[in-house]
Amino acid sequence: MARYFCGIDWSEGLNDVAVVDRDGMVIASARIEESPKGVKELLQLLRGLNSSHRHSRKQVPIAIETGRGLLVGALRNADQPVVAINPSVVARYRGRLNPTRKKSDKTDAALLANILRTDGALHRALFTNSDAANAVTVLARAQRRAVHTQQYHRNQLRSQLREVFPAALDAWSGLPHGLLRPEARAILALAPTPTQAAALSKRKIADALAVAGRTRLVDDHAARLRDLFQEKRLRQPLAVEEAMGQQALASLALLDQACRAVDDLTDQATAAFLAHPHAPVYLSFPGCGPLIGVRLLAEIGDDPLRFATAKGLRAYAGAAPLTWASGSSSSVTHRRVANKNLKAVGHLWAFTSLTHSPGCRAHYDRRREAGDRYAMALRNLFGRLITGLHYCLRHGDLYQEQRAFPLPREVTVGE
Repeated sequence: MARYFCGIDWSEGLNDVAVVDRDGMVIASARIEESPKGVKELLQLLRGLNSSHRHSRKQVPIAIETGRGLLVGALRNADQPVVAINPSVVARYRGRLNPTRKKSDKTDAALLANILRTDGALHRALFTNSDAANAVTVLARAQRRAVHTQQYHRNQLRSQLREVFPAALDAWSGLPHGLLRPEARAILALAPTPTQAAALSKRKIADALAVAGRTRLVDDHAARLRDLFQEKRLRQPLAVEEAMGQQALASLALLDQACRAVDDLTDQATAAFLAHPHAPVYLSFPGCGPLIGVRLLAEIGDDPLRFATAKGLRAYAGAAPLTWASGSSSSVTHRRVANKNLKAVGHLWAFTSLTHSPGCRAHYDRRREAGDRYAMALRNLFGRLITGLHYCLRHGDLYQEQRAFPLPREVTVGE
């Protein structure tokens, strides 16, 4: 058991540090900067606690309310054990010590250290991913945020066009991605109002479609758009229409920028994923393409000690059911406290696998026949898939359909 425990109340400027012994007494405190000098001062403070060479600073765990940042990165590079504790958990501990829940940076640092002293066995040190896996995580989460930004600007543009130019919504409503299509954005940049669109010739529309990348049936689409734009519809007053057209152009510029960011980050994240040694294992699973693989690796990481069992990984991913039992009442529900990014990509992965794996399809159908709803059946299938992924990652094997979903004995070939 550790002899000393350290807590850091993290902030953007100075960071309060407190060290407690096994009795909970504060034996050292400091205030350090998030800088090389501050990290050096902290490590020297921890090194000076031990009078024997048998006890080094690396045996002093540090509790902090974040798992990211330059300070955490510097401590981990120095091989110092760091335990990230959720701020909401710290708030509950604060209420145990004082009903008024008074707060100060200095007392919070001591509180974090005492959490490790009393309940250290319940909190795990941060896992250790490779730099390659950490790069995938950064790019994958940036790509996901860029997709959300893209959808926001797309919805903004759609809302504006609905008030001034509803024909533009009808023009691409039946095509994949709708307003996100390059050709749709090219035509809107050329004519953001119904008056301007009605004045476009078939040749001008065709040229814009070709520049945007369309290669098939260009003339047919140009003729369809020309006829659609020339239909008689309700219009805003001309001055209002022109103003709303300028508003649409501003939103379109933001959407174009968001689309470029999504494309760039998708390419970079995919390239980083394909260069990772675990990529062949992920890609061997049905329905797991490069983008799904990127998001799975980003949240699972490549630390072999992070998930000792498949059960732990399923719980982390929200694929394991949660049992609530109290007195005579008992219920089994899905986990709401889980890695939301991994849970979301798991739903997509399970859905995609239905058309790529007979075993996945049969498992899903059995769950539905047994009474599971759509989301529950997919969640159960995700649990099966991620269990297989855990095994393959630990043993370096590729996915095998007949081992993941063996045939029932009554239909085994040869019987």
